[in-house]
Amino acid sequence: MIRPDVYFTPYFPAVFFATAFGGLRIGIATAVMGGLFGLTLNFGDTPTDFARLVLSVIYLVVCSLTIWGVEHYRSVAANQREISAQLIQEEAYRKLIVDELQHRLKNKLSTIHAVLHQVLQDQPQVWASIDQRMRALSATDDLIARVDGRGCDIKDLLQSELGPYGHARFDLNGDRLFLPAKLAVSLALIFHELATNAGKYGAFSAAGGFLQVSWSMIEDRLNIAWDEMEGPPIGEIGAAGFGSKLLKTALTPFEGKTEITFLKTGIHCTLQCRIPAN
Repeated sequence: MIRPDVYFTPYFPAVFFATAFGGLRIGIATAVMGGLFGLTLNFGDTPTDFARLVLSVIYLVVCSLTIWGVEHYRSVAANQREISAQLIQEEAYRKLIVDELQHRLKNKLSTIHAVLHQVLQDQPQVWASIDQRMRALSATDDLIARVDGRGCDIKDLLQSELGPYGHARFDLNGDRLFLPAKLAVSLALIFHELATNAGKYGAFSAAGGFLQVSWSMIEDRLNIAWDEMEGPPIGEIGAAGFGSKLLKTALTPFEGKTEITFLKTGIHCTLQCRIPAN
């Protein structure tokens, strides 16, 4: 109305906002009302001419495009909201199923633990080795479950395994590194074997013994160094048992290997493997 010579211009924003907030029908009604107001107020009693008809057609075409564009956006937004709500429901259901599955697996592991304990009561040495390994697996499963079964951080894994020996007895050097679930389980078994050996014969068995674990990434390869210091003198090395075989084969699925060197200061173990890209 400020510029009567600019016909229909004041009604375009009205059509846009009416469609955006009111929907298709309100937008069409606003466009029709705006057209009537424009013809009545802008042109007044002037006779109908070609320019008037052309401006009216342009107004209707622009309003049609505006209404179509806004309504299309509204439908896309509504569809996205519906998809988001559906995904939230599916995620809640999936989490419920995963939690139930983890609960059942934990109960099954507890049942197996109890059955083996009953069967191996007369074989305390065998039971002691199995008991500790099963506890290590259970602790790792709990750790992985905290991050929804995707894996866990290597530092959390080491602290969970070495924590019972006292945090002043070991030092962890390396950046935060997330491990996939399968690799985390394999490394948990290896760390358990090394820690058990350190507690029986290595650094943790001596008053001043100390352990340092370092890790680094070179492209997609993970390198871990396990260094024990100030432990008791290493005696004669016995025949390879289950633990030694586990150390040699646990990282094979990840194109990895384990090398152990018995030094005067303690065991030096290096672990190398590939972390999957996904």
